[in-house]
Amino acid sequence: MGPLQIIALLGGAALFLFGMSLMGDGLKKVAGNSLEVILYRLSGTPLKGILLGTGVTAVIQSSSATSVMVVGFVNAGMMKMRQAISIIMGAIIGTSITGWIVALSDIGEGGGFLSLLSTESIAALVAIIGIILRMFSKNRTHNHLGDILLGFAVLMFGMKAMTDAVSGLRSSSLFLDAVTKLSNPFLGIVIGALFTTVIQSASAAVGILQAMSATGAITVAISLPMLMGIGIGAAVPVLLSALGSTANGKRTALSYLMIDVVGAALVSLLFYSANAIVGFGFLEDSLRAVDIALLNTTYRVITILLVSPMTNLMEKLCNLLVKDTPQPQDKELDQIEHLEERLLNYPALAIENVRITINAMAELTGKNIDDAISLYRIGYSEQAFAEVERIESVIDRYEDYIGTYLVKLSAQEMDSSLTRTLGIYLHSLTDFERISDHALNIAERVQEIAQKNITFTSQGKHEMETLLAAISEIVHLIVSCFQNGDITDAYKVEPLEECIDDICDKMKLNHVERLSRGECTLLNGYIFNDLLVDLERISDHCSNTAAVMIEMENGIMGIHGYTNETKSQNTHDFEKHYKEYQQRFHV
Repeated sequence: MGPLQIIALLGGAALFLFGMSLMGDGLKKVAGNSLEVILYRLSGTPLKGILLGTGVTAVIQSSSATSVMVVGFVNAGMMKMRQAISIIMGAIIGTSITGWIVALSDIGEGGGFLSLLSTESIAALVAIIGIILRMFSKNRTHNHLGDILLGFAVLMFGMKAMTDAVSGLRSSSLFLDAVTKLSNPFLGIVIGALFTTVIQSASAAVGILQAMSATGAITVAISLPMLMGIGIGAAVPVLLSALGSTANGKRTALSYLMIDVVGAALVSLLFYSANAIVGFGFLEDSLRAVDIALLNTTYRVITILLVSPMTNLMEKLCNLLVKDTPQPQDKELDQIEHLEERLLNYPALAIENVRITINAMAELTGKNIDDAISLYRIGYSEQAFAEVERIESVIDRYEDYIGTYLVKLSAQEMDSSLTRTLGIYLHSLTDFERISDHALNIAERVQEIAQKNITFTSQGKHEMETLLAAISEIVHLIVSCFQNGDITDAYKVEPLEECIDDICDKMKLNHVERLSRGECTLLNGYIFNDLLVDLERISDHCSNTAAVMIEMENGIMGIHGYTNETKSQNTHDFEKHYKEYQQRFHV
């Protein structure tokens, strides 16, 4: 095999890999975000998991991608390991579909009319249709369909290039001698595993084996151990993806390798024992591309049939081999595990995980406001102050993790509803963090009040209690409607914010009057005003979050554009809610 043939073989392999990637990405985009959501929600039983894993992998053309996704589910606590193992079993079967696509190259070998359906003819026709859809349609779905067809065409051209490059080897005694050695089961498995580890794709490894079948030297005795090794080598990308994940994520990745190793061992034991007894005459039969596709699928199905009854045993073994990792020091940070990097390529799931995490952050924000208000009402204590300070630190870490994750997620292609949700989260994240900052500020004001033995007048205490009740109301209102996505309740936030502004203005005027009458000191006044500023800003941040939710839902106004409209036109019962809040909270 000369340098030109080697370059042609490598070039064909490159086209094959690129075409497979392009086709898989296009298929995933046409399916939208539903594939990963279906996989996450509907894999309740082992049989469902196997069927779903098979179907999803057949669409995205990669068992590694499906398995990495599942590792992400387990790592984020969204899926149990037992569910994940069944999906991985399905993925092992599903990845054999690519071999059948490649086997279309055999169609044109029938002569006559079928010669019109040769690899070149099919690939050229598909490429023409694909480029028309890709270049001349403004519909995004049509563009993705074009990507699928172009990927298929590139894959077929790559397959043809590899086949042509190796076809001359049929007369090479050196090549035939080397290939014959692969009929040794152990050597064939090792070579198949190493080759797949290098190219990081079981489908591509099988495709290259199918291309080599054009030499006529690829027999059942050679193909079977190679296919076993290819299955084992496909586990390497999944194992690498689990580095740095939780113990359960690593266990899930290990189960992929375990399934293929145990499957290869069982099939080898049964097949070669039967061969020693009976003596299979078909072992030296030459295989075509379609025969290899059939053998590959048959081997994988038999493997899963043999291994699936051992799911519980494999789960226990994985738990034994991979020890638990330490949990975060702050139990409230457990939800951050949902921000799984492996799921960034699946926006629907990533957004769902962000929802879980930011809801936990919002819940902590409400708790911190309650704790800070209790510190004022019940009385200062170092332990209660330290708790407010600790929760504020936890919320800061939430903002850092969620913000970084959202920025990475924003680079992904997603539909309008997911983009709108991402926008709400990006805008609201800072507001929740700032609300918690003001909770700590309130705690520090109370600390100063305790240290300096400051007391407010009875009127000042009454006014502050009224304002604190209104602040507690608006914080819990925004946390509730944010967590539930309740736009109806979000419309109640602005009237309450307006009422709180009125309370703060009245309290400032009353304070000036008390100061002029000598009923209040300047020192008391500074602390009183500082508390007012923090509480008023908490209300503003709640209003910001409600405004973003409403505007993103409507999708027609600029930031806070709805506020002026609701006030001037009394839309969404603004005046009614405002008067209700005035009656409840007045000074």
